[in-house]
Amino acid sequence: MLKLFLWLRYLGKRRVVLLSIAAVALSCALLIVVASIFNGFINAFEQAAVDSIGDVVLAPPMNIPDYQQLTGKLEEIKSVDAATGTISTQGLLHLGRGNVRAVEIWGIDVQKQGKVTAFEKSLLKGKPQEPNGRSINGYVGIGVLAEPNEKTDEYDFDSAKAAIGREVVLTTGSTLEGRDGNRQFKRQTIQLVISDVVFTGVYYLDKQVVYLPIERLSEAMYPASKQSMAEQIHIKLRKNAGEDVAIAEIRGVWKTFAEQKLGWGPELIQGARIETARQMQARFVAEFRKQMGVLLLIFGVVSLSSVLLVFCIFYMIVERQRRDIAILKSCGADSAAVASIFVGFGAFVGTIGTLLGIALGYLVTKNIDVVESWIRIVFGLKLWKSSIYMFSKIPNEVDWQAVVWIAAAAIAGAAIGALIPAISAAVTRPVNVLRYE
Repeated sequence: MLKLFLWLRYLGKRRVVLLSIAAVALSCALLIVVASIFNGFINAFEQAAVDSIGDVVLAPPMNIPDYQQLTGKLEEIKSVDAATGTISTQGLLHLGRGNVRAVEIWGIDVQKQGKVTAFEKSLLKGKPQEPNGRSINGYVGIGVLAEPNEKTDEYDFDSAKAAIGREVVLTTGSTLEGRDGNRQFKRQTIQLVISDVVFTGVYYLDKQVVYLPIERLSEAMYPASKQSMAEQIHIKLRKNAGEDVAIAEIRGVWKTFAEQKLGWGPELIQGARIETARQMQARFVAEFRKQMGVLLLIFGVVSLSSVLLVFCIFYMIVERQRRDIAILKSCGADSAAVASIFVGFGAFVGTIGTLLGIALGYLVTKNIDVVESWIRIVFGLKLWKSSIYMFSKIPNEVDWQAVVWIAAAAIAGAAIGALIPAISAAVTRPVNVLRYE
């Protein structure tokens, strides 16, 4: 109780201590915001892969004919919830006279894509359209139809929705073997109706991708084949399914299918890449984490100034409170007890500053889009552009795991800053101080 009384007394009378609290709070908030945004970006990067291609991808070295048999076998596995095939190529989308866009064309099973990925959630109308037999339904990324605003970096959703129902022309091609044995390129033209607009929030996908029924795209790319082709199989795992076990089961089904149905040899079978979506992004994530570590190290070194500030302020307090220290020691308090008062006061100040820093870091992180908007309005500076950072919104989830170690480091730093002044107080000799009192 005596220690707490002294801490509150020093806190009330020595207003300069508030500077220490403010320094700890600002340093703590800065590190929390940086760690949360960076980790949020990494998590969003990994989740974007899962949302666009599913949990696991099976990518063989050659296209898979009649892939529906394979997806059916995969869905019989206990750990697999759904599986679907995809195929992709490049093309040109003719939106009107003089309006031609280079696009990446994804052939998907429209009805099953929503079971494996977040495709349905990305549609502005919300549900894939059933084919009517007369026209081909296509789904176009919002960035293909509209450019984001230069200042706000937001799309005009009304103009994008106005394109729904329009008939457009998609030009792609296939390579066929000619009579002379050489492969020749043959242009393929596909007329389609824009059934919906896709907004994933991932700049690359929204800017370039057009989605078609896999049967129609396969027919355009491989006109000589009577079966639909798939380049990859995207797989959704059941909840709580172990990834290692699931991949082992998928590999077993694939091996049996490739041997018995496709007649492939061991080299082709083993050449198939079976990975989770997160494993496919591991190399990029590792680089992001290195950059985050360097940035946190730099800000951490800058934040050491708060430790220096605590040292200076506490040293000043010790010099001015030597009479109180002398009285305590003359009443029987030993050096360790006196030192613990000031080390504890440093930890007390660090705790208050840390709690304020956590609150400030939480508010800034949760409202980071608002903060960024105000910076853009006041200073005319756009800090976050989806074309550079891939995503349309800044991640705003607080990384509580980082908060724990940042808070611990802040409290420890404040206590360390008070250590030398505490030692100075501990070695104070009462007789030298009280001699002239």
